[in-house]
Amino acid sequence: MSERREGVLDDATVEARLKAELPAWRLEDGWIRRTYKTSSWKSTLMVINTVGHLAEAAWHHPDLTASYAWVEVRLMNHAAKGITDKDFALAKKIEEVVSWQPGLEGQGLEGTPTDPRFAYIKYEK
Repeated sequence: MSERREGVLDDATVEARLKAELPAWRLEDGWIRRTYKTSSWKSTLMVINTVGHLAEAAWHHPDLTASYAWVEVRLMNHAAKGITDKDFALAKKIEEVVSWQPGLEGQGLEGTPTDPRFAYIKYEK
């Protein structure tokens, strides 16, 4: 049996919280992960910069992997050597900002046009 580290959540707790709080995220290989599909390299870089800003402001840094039309965000508390509440807090903020669709809010902002020349994030329906 392994020693329980302070503040580290066990896999069952992580899975339950992901299902309830961050359903598009998954637990894999000791990280919580989310892949954002984008429309182009330009959009991929915009997601990376957004995640970078949020991570630096939070002083909690994810690992990122990117390709032409996707970005994978991986969170695990390096100091604690496991997933903690900090990972969930940052994942929620990333999800809120990157997945924001202002056109659905009816608050005057139209959101990204449907014209493929202006495509950005491939939002999940």
